[in-house]
Amino acid sequence: MTFTATLNPIQIRILGCLVEKQKTTPDQYPLSLNGLKNACNQKTSRDPVMNCFEGEIGAALNELESLQLVSTQWSGRTAKYDHRLVRELELQSPALAVLATLMLRGPQTAAEIRSHCQRLHAFDDVDDVEYVLQRLQDREPALVRQLPRQPGQKEQRFVQLLGGEPDPATLSAASRPARINSPLEQRVSELEARLEQLQQRVALLEDSQQPADRH
Repeated sequence: MTFTATLNPIQIRILGCLVEKQKTTPDQYPLSLNGLKNACNQKTSRDPVMNCFEGEIGAALNELESLQLVSTQWSGRTAKYDHRLVRELELQSPALAVLATLMLRGPQTAAEIRSHCQRLHAFDDVDDVEYVLQRLQDREPALVRQLPRQPGQKEQRFVQLLGGEPDPATLSAASRPARINSPLEQRVSELEARLEQLQQRVALLEDSQQPADRH
């Protein structure tokens, strides 16, 4: 199936979050608007970090639904949102994991993609990731592109194209070497991830306890 729409950053973030949460927190999926806002605004596993408002997310969801990339389900009075990338873009699990990782974290090397998407799909080695990347590049239109090698860059990086061709600022950022976190920074990131999981669970409880309409 040919997909020709160009998505904006919030739409891309929404789709990436829906793919991620479907795999990592299936008991909380599909996501409510509140749960989706928390997922979009996570401070860990996101590049760039965003601060999206519910109104922005709601508008983006309406546009994604018109593109048939998102569907709305109802649980009581609460709307829940589910992605339709598997059907609309005809993606298998490995390709969906790679694409979602690029959508959530920006340009990455094949090795970085393999490391970052382990919870979405466990690749045996980097060669498997490169095979999927090549398939995504060979599509018409392509969903992924390999970025030109930048000065000081040892490995080439890849970028998703759902938002169109990357701007020069993105290319510049992609050329910067990855920063290795200290043990303390890694521990803080783990704690932030746990906090965000708790926030997701609280959002789920709040949605389930909304009072019914009074007549």
